[in-house]
Amino acid sequence: MQPTRREFLSLGAGVLAAATGALASGPEVEVVEVAYAGSMGALMEGPVRAAMAAQGIELRGRAQGATALARLIAVGSLRPDVFISATAEPLRIVAAAGKVAASAPIAHTEMVIAYAPGSRFAAEWKQRPWWQVMLQPGFRLGRSDPRTDPQGRNFIFVCRLAEQYYRQPGLAEKLLGEVLNPAQIFTEASLEARVETGQLDAAPAYRFQPRPLHLEFAALPAAINLAAPPAFPVDLTIGDATWRPEPLDFFAAVLKDAPHPAAARRFTAWLEGPAGRKILQDAGYG
Repeated sequence: MQPTRREFLSLGAGVLAAATGALASGPEVEVVEVAYAGSMGALMEGPVRAAMAAQGIELRGRAQGATALARLIAVGSLRPDVFISATAEPLRIVAAAGKVAASAPIAHTEMVIAYAPGSRFAAEWKQRPWWQVMLQPGFRLGRSDPRTDPQGRNFIFVCRLAEQYYRQPGLAEKLLGEVLNPAQIFTEASLEARVETGQLDAAPAYRFQPRPLHLEFAALPAAINLAAPPAFPVDLTIGDATWRPEPLDFFAAVLKDAPHPAAARRFTAWLEGPAGRKILQDAGYG
């Protein structure tokens, strides 16, 4: 018996709905959730995200000071698949909580001072030592919170090392004021943008950070730029915590309770492989 027109239309609608549902769902996409040091934002949300998408992996990132992320992971408030730490100290926090399944160093860098090429002090960076430029009246310096961000601590180390390197007692206090000077402290992710827009005259940065925003930078002597163990002993104490400078290495760790363990292993293997290394190098990482 031939179906009636109403039955035929109903059958056709069902077939169309099934086909539309299949097209909408498409192939299943893997997800990898990565908590990473805030300084890596341009890299992770740009070329790394694109490279993962090309492999069928959706990267879901969270950028923040690495120490703050480490503390959240350690107490279970944050459960990413992978944690990328700037310096070893935040990674040790996560490892001490028994959360690390595997980890490896993936890159290194050094400290520089970022400034805008059109800033009022731009010409002086090439004519005078960096610390003399920053001591001028009205100079606006920005830095991140040393309690939660390794970069904030690293710049304090740079200034304290500079006292000895340049033989300038008291230089760190002249540059920074109080360790937790509220006039200078901003979120790490906003520092270079504030320099770019002229809200700040300069900010400490890792060597790979200025380029994506077309900023210039003043290089620092090897004895104080933290690319290697520093030439002089310094430390920083805030409350009950004491830190000492470490080489500026980045570490990627797969976490034991990763929601997507297979994607986590695939992501970190890619980071350590030739394709990942090339993207890191192209972005200015060592």
